[in-house]
Amino acid sequence: MVGGESSTTGDGNKSQFAIRNSQFARWRQVCSCRQRAAGSGKPDLFLPAAGGPLLLTLAAMPEDPIVAVEGIAVRRPGALILRDVSLQVLPGEAVGLFGANGSGKTTLLRVLATLTRPSSGGGTVLGAPLGTDAVERVRPRIALVAHDPALVANLTLGENLRLLALLAGRRVDDAARALEAVGLSGASGRRAAVCSNGMRRRAEFARVMLAEPDLLLLDEAHVGLDPAAGDLVARIVESVTGRGGGVVLVSHERERVGSLIDRSLTLADGRITEPGR
Repeated sequence: MVGGESSTTGDGNKSQFAIRNSQFARWRQVCSCRQRAAGSGKPDLFLPAAGGPLLLTLAAMPEDPIVAVEGIAVRRPGALILRDVSLQVLPGEAVGLFGANGSGKTTLLRVLATLTRPSSGGGTVLGAPLGTDAVERVRPRIALVAHDPALVANLTLGENLRLLALLAGRRVDDAARALEAVGLSGASGRRAAVCSNGMRRRAEFARVMLAEPDLLLLDEAHVGLDPAAGDLVARIVESVTGRGGGVVLVSHERERVGSLIDRSLTLADGRITEPGR
């Protein structure tokens, strides 16, 4: 899903029609979710067996941007990591973020996760102004899947997910269903410390399913996943955007994630330099 300048050629008209059609489909999907949520409330979570369809849990759909930041800079001793970064993510939107190693992508994700305070600039994440105590209230609604898994190494995968279920106010048996949904039901009793990178990555996605975030931040989401798990990232992204949440997906693989995102941005030398693709 790409953006671009208007064209009068046949191919350009087809491209523009495809963009408008995609945007209309996403708008219709989010509006439908809003109407259903208003009429029936939020149903219980249903997590399918591995490989099955993911049924979306309906939540209240925010009208304001999920992310709206402007002029963000992050300084470290002797280095300026981010400079004058502005970004908006709308409800139901997935944004791809590309760039070379060291361009500041991971730092930007940490700013959006409210884990790194910007040196200058500002804005809001889920309505909370960055750099204020308000971010503490929205942090449980944010999920960051980073390079290092957010798992307690000495606990089993099942214990990790049950702990999250208790903290998130979910039913404990939802933890087992989340692990089943990512193909790890047989590994529930294995300690995270002795799991492979791919298993830990799958467990991270089970954590996302259980948490049902309004903002999902993915840092190289496909790393460590085997080919059999190729659709897992797509299912996770679609579950968040289908509820009206937002996704920022960092990747080096434009072609692989192209079908998952609505638009792409390139970060170079701490600046967003290329809106769309």
